[in-house]
Amino acid sequence: MSGILYMVATPIGNLEDMTFRAVRILKEADLIAAEDTRNSIKLLNHFDIHTPMTSYHEFNKYDKAELLLEKLRSGQNIALITDAGTPGISDPGEVMAEKCIAEGIRVVPVPGAVAAVNALIASGQKTRRFTFEAFLPADKKERREMLEQIKNETRTIILYEAPHHLKKTLKELLEAVGPDRSITIAKELTKKHESFVKTTLGEAVLTFETEEPRGEYVLIIEGKSDSEVKAEKAAAWDGMSIEDHVRMYIDQGMDKKEAIKKAAADRGIPKREVYNAVTEIV
Repeated sequence: MSGILYMVATPIGNLEDMTFRAVRILKEADLIAAEDTRNSIKLLNHFDIHTPMTSYHEFNKYDKAELLLEKLRSGQNIALITDAGTPGISDPGEVMAEKCIAEGIRVVPVPGAVAAVNALIASGQKTRRFTFEAFLPADKKERREMLEQIKNETRTIILYEAPHHLKKTLKELLEAVGPDRSITIAKELTKKHESFVKTTLGEAVLTFETEEPRGEYVLIIEGKSDSEVKAEKAAAWDGMSIEDHVRMYIDQGMDKKEAIKKAAADRGIPKREVYNAVTEIV
């Protein structure tokens, strides 16, 4: 019988956020796969955990996964941890989980801190719909494409950023979505100097012209509003008459009723208004 892969969340700053269950699993596992054993040994020593460790990180995530799978197949239980937070979130742990699932090996989450979620719930931004994008891509083309997606995103957006890149990222976001979009800048979550500042992108860029970023940041950015989306859609049809708008859809194969409905939705106006403008269309 194969072993179990435990995905164990660890504190993102405050050691008091370690759960009783996480400590027990780490003690009972046959092996701990850690992102950085030099960092994780401090955590294990604090909780008097003496389970053997091995490294599992971004640069060995494929080769080492095969070795870990062999141990799981033989019946050993492995606890996977990252330097801080929940493994598998913007983290090589996703590779290990995917491979285990493909082989029918049980994967068990041991929940705890997630920086993105903690920042979101205390941000003052809308939380019902959100998208987590982790760090913006380093590749220039991919970065431009992601910023364009953020520009048009209607859900709340969550980004991670390091202090030495924060100023550049804020300026790029400002250029992409404008100065008035709301942003909450969360810093050093669960640590002594934890802070949340809700402001606008324009104000945020001005702030960091004189303030040097320190610590790890989570950016919570307001999505494009429904009214803004509707206004942009309506503006896109300003150069076309209602009659031509409806005829365009009829030429695409829609019947008149469906074309009227679609044109009304595009323009954000009542169907009756469109119907009255196109009574001559057969």
